Amino acid sequence: MNRREFLKVAGAGAAMAATGRLANAADEAKPAQTAIPRWRGFNLLDYFSPRPMRPGSRSQTTEDDLRWMSDWGFDFVRLPMAYPQWIDFDPSQRITPDDMYKIKESALEYIDGLVETAHKHGLHVSLNFHRAPGYCVNAGFYEPFNLWKDQEALDAFCFHWGMWAKRYKDMSPSKISFDLVNEPSMREDMNDQHSKRGPVPGDVYRRVAEAAAKAIRAANPNHLVIADGNNVGNDVIPEIVDLNIAQSCRGYAPGYISHYKAPWAFSDVENLPAPVWPGTMGGQYWDRARLERYYQPWIDLAKKGVGVHCGECGCWIKTPHDVFLAWFGDVLDILTTNGIGYALWNFRGQFGILDSGRGDIEYEDWHGHKLDRRLLDLLRAY
Repeated sequence: MNRREFLKVAGAGAAMAATGRLANAADEAKPAQTAIPRWRGFNLLDYFSPRPMRPGSRSQTTEDDLRWMSDWGFDFVRLPMAYPQWIDFDPSQRITPDDMYKIKESALEYIDGLVETAHKHGLHVSLNFHRAPGYCVNAGFYEPFNLWKDQEALDAFCFHWGMWAKRYKDMSPSKISFDLVNEPSMREDMNDQHSKRGPVPGDVYRRVAEAAAKAIRAANPNHLVIADGNNVGNDVIPEIVDLNIAQSCRGYAPGYISHYKAPWAFSDVENLPAPVWPGTMGGQYWDRARLERYYQPWIDLAKKGVGVHCGECGCWIKTPHDVFLAWFGDVLDILTTNGIGYALWNFRGQFGILDSGRGDIEYEDWHGHKLDRRLLDLLRAY
């Protein structure tokens, strides 16, 4: 080989190497999550409780709420629902397995109305069973069976998802999705909020998710199905990766910050460590690096091509506002860097940007509501 040929070959090799380095750099710069849109928005609590909200209640979502979300640049609402909302049963008596199949059409129409208004303002709606037949992360309503153990409960679960899928079968997948069940766990006593609990066994979670997804896809084969992370939303579910089901993480870790003094999260709210960021709480040191380790399994899941979204995030009102925002800024930055969208719990209320009732901030008046401008600005930055 003469010198000219050598330089030509060497130059081509160097160019290929440089191209490879640029390609690798581009791959590293790409967000981990690209399978689903990076939706950003809020949870709406109109149908969250098993007891129907009174029409005209101050906490009911209004069209102004949805318009403001859209105007501020958000594009997503998650609708956590409790199945007793649309069941025709005697509320003075314990619900029975037979009651599960008595559908109250008028209640479905109320939900249709909220979905329609959200779509009017360009918001994707994700329907979620906060309380499914046989399971809810919260107690306070008698469940006659266990979703993870009883076939009777799974049959009812699939019946209800099949009903909603048929109801919205002609709706574009860009407008609606189906989030199977909120924050699954295997709790010792389904009707005791603080009874011992842990992750649902992977094979059990797969059986339930696969059955419900099949019921949905019988009517809506192209619509997105989402499964909340195991162990109350914290853990990736490797057992369902092959089922074409997206997964939903949470933006609550550590609970000492997000749920400080929340009575539904801690049985002894008076003896909790003071929330700090970064710092030591409950004998454990938390900082940005630890948060990154917490989310790494979700990032790795997204890199496998599984859609990942953070279906709930935020902080209750007892945490000092400055601590909340410092911590939450790191949460949002980690999610956003990896292409993962989020939904704040909630819009108006104690976790929200309007009328939260915090005692340590100066609110801005917003059409008769109290706006947490610093929180809104942080959300809009991501």
